[in-house]
Amino acid sequence: MNSVGLEEVLAWLREAAARIEEQKEYLTQLDSAIGDADHGINMNRGFKAALERLEANPPEDIAAALKSVAMALIGKVGGASGPLYGTMFMEMAKAIDGKERLEAADVAAAFRAGIDGIKARGKAEEGDKTMIDALEPAYAALQEAVASGAGVGEAIAAAADAAARGMEATIPLVARKGRASYLGERSAGHQDPGATSSHLLLAAAAEAWGS
Repeated sequence: MNSVGLEEVLAWLREAAARIEEQKEYLTQLDSAIGDADHGINMNRGFKAALERLEANPPEDIAAALKSVAMALIGKVGGASGPLYGTMFMEMAKAIDGKERLEAADVAAAFRAGIDGIKARGKAEEGDKTMIDALEPAYAALQEAVASGAGVGEAIAAAADAAARGMEATIPLVARKGRASYLGERSAGHQDPGATSSHLLLAAAAEAWGS
């Protein structure tokens, strides 16, 4: 797939919601080790609310769809995840406002804006054992794919693969941000739940846009 429009973006969001629902217990299990044991529950509630919002008020364009998701996540997801993911989707919406279809470069620009929004809000950097550890490698792979002339499907698949590696790389890290940081050295040996849900979102996009 060389570019995506509103229907493809909605397909991604539906796939993301399905994957989060499928993995909610796993996400909560990860969070029980180093957090509040509610990440899967909260993310599932947020994405269900996002789908309900999209169905009740069908968006006219991609930016409107992303803004709708942002508002649902901010309103329904507890803890830090709601504001952080909400900010990500809101900044992505701003970056592609007015576009009817997204080329790979547009997706990369939106993704960069989303990550920068998370970093500004959460003050986390790569290596802090957060969602950033999955998102920054994903962006680097996405940008590299764009530079090589890849279409959206190929580029997002590369990003999802890189996010998986980044997610797994959080296991030995000592958390420096969020609730997990209270554990100090005891946070090492556990995969970060936020990095895991970030990977799920990218894997969902790769599935939805892979044809």
